[in-house]
Amino acid sequence: MFKSIREEIQGIIERDPAVRGWLEVVVAYPSFWVMRYHRVAHWLWKRRLRVLARWIMQMARWGTGIEIHPGATIGERFFIDHGMGVVIGEMAEIGDDVTLYHGVTLGGVSPSIDSDEQRNVKRHPTLKDRVIVGSGAQILGPVIVGECARIGANAVVTRDVEPRSTMVGIPAKPVQLSRAEQGAIDRFVAYGTPLDVSDPVKADNEALRDQIAMLKARLNAIEFSLQSTEESAPAPVPAGSDPAPRPAKRAGD
Repeated sequence: MFKSIREEIQGIIERDPAVRGWLEVVVAYPSFWVMRYHRVAHWLWKRRLRVLARWIMQMARWGTGIEIHPGATIGERFFIDHGMGVVIGEMAEIGDDVTLYHGVTLGGVSPSIDSDEQRNVKRHPTLKDRVIVGSGAQILGPVIVGECARIGANAVVTRDVEPRSTMVGIPAKPVQLSRAEQGAIDRFVAYGTPLDVSDPVKADNEALRDQIAMLKARLNAIEFSLQSTEESAPAPVPAGSDPAPRPAKRAGD
């Protein structure tokens, strides 16, 4: 247990340059304390002491501003930077070395009706190891976010995310990274958003403009070819006229 706590403190120090030492983590970081509550509450939850587990996490919510269901499964060295407004649902599964920022929701999309049929059913996301989720991002439903994936700030994810990809926008779409970023995908990036990330919507619009320009050029070439064919064709013979000239009559005929 103490080894896990030491590793969690070290993980926070490595990912947050504002930390000056381990004591600051212990006394001033809500992520550290909410995880102390959650480890106990999750242990109780698995032993069917559900009401006590929920009460403990409610106390943690009041003290930290972070709402984690005691049924959520969370790996080692988990870090929520700033923390306020984070919501993690019951069936969420989080791997090791995952980082969330404030305002993140790991929620479900099932309707509020027929709640009995939805109990013990996978409704919340699964985040694999070393995932980074930027502030305000919403990951909804039983989707899987692959290892080392990055979810940009305020993105809305409703489909599975490939490992080692970066998602931005509403709905979230993968972005094309520079060669430098692709080679350093394992490097920690604050808020899950590289500074040189491209806009996928802008890239789609530019691709459409290029396709339209190409189609216009092909259409102009077809029109020019038709005009050239019409100009080189012989003039049509009027109806009722003699199509071939007759030889002239000689004198005496």
